[in-house]
Amino acid sequence: MRIGAFELNEPLPELRDPHVFAMVRPWVDVGSVGTLTLNRLERFMGSKELGRLSRPGAFFDFTRYRPNMRLVDGKRDVRIPNSIIRYAITENGPDYLFLHLMEPHSNGEDYTDSILEVVNHFKIKRYCRLGAMYDAVPHTRPLLVTGSLGEVEQKRPVANFKIRQSTYQGPTTIMNLLSEGIEKASIESINFMVHLPHYVQLEEDYAGTSRMIEVLSSVYDSIPADLAPVRRGQRQYRELNSTLDRNSNLKTLIQQMEAYYDAQLDSEEAASPTTEETATSTQLSPEIERFLSELGGTFDSDPDE
Repeated sequence: MRIGAFELNEPLPELRDPHVFAMVRPWVDVGSVGTLTLNRLERFMGSKELGRLSRPGAFFDFTRYRPNMRLVDGKRDVRIPNSIIRYAITENGPDYLFLHLMEPHSNGEDYTDSILEVVNHFKIKRYCRLGAMYDAVPHTRPLLVTGSLGEVEQKRPVANFKIRQSTYQGPTTIMNLLSEGIEKASIESINFMVHLPHYVQLEEDYAGTSRMIEVLSSVYDSIPADLAPVRRGQRQYRELNSTLDRNSNLKTLIQQMEAYYDAQLDSEEAASPTTEETATSTQLSPEIERFLSELGGTFDSDPDE
């Protein structure tokens, strides 16, 4: 069945009060945190493919998203990059759609309209966007997660999760048309962003994935906290410590980032004169100030929603 630019497998499933988990690659999927999180949720819930774009070349530049050549039974098989939709039906609801979205290079309005057509067809109740960004945060502290919950209740508190409303103004992605469409359709919308150390840049960051699942489990009863790949993430960052021990300059830089990180969190947790003085009195070296400047700010530098 064709809905917008997507070809969906028939018969279409009947979904009960469905929620969406969406990620957008590569815009806010550094460390593949969004991709890894969706993959783990899909395996846990036993998801099935619902459909994909019928002609992805209408939206994507294949000199930027390269097709992949494989040999299957001695024959060449070309895998074309695509945006894929999967679904999972749960015992007690809600059911879920998983959107693995790629940022378009052309015909962006048609692309976002097609996604909205799918969302509206299944009468989605809640749209949840997951992602990660690089930031001036140390790997030696719990990774910061920022986001918005709207009227959604958080079942239990999670350390270093900050609810923030973006105030960004400036160049953006065409994918924000999707966010506007979700809002106009009066669909409940929430989002979560993990802040990853800029100096690490792992292709697959499991510490970031663990933090994302930890926060999701505080909102969704259907997502267990032990689904998070905690040990794998700890091992990745622990290996980084051995590198730091051999690099005194980087070690000093991270120590200053730790002081800045702690002061920023303290200033948010209590708006008292003592806390503000503590944050103000944190002296950063010219190196760390230059580093933060190059990143365009730190804790308040969330990508536009």
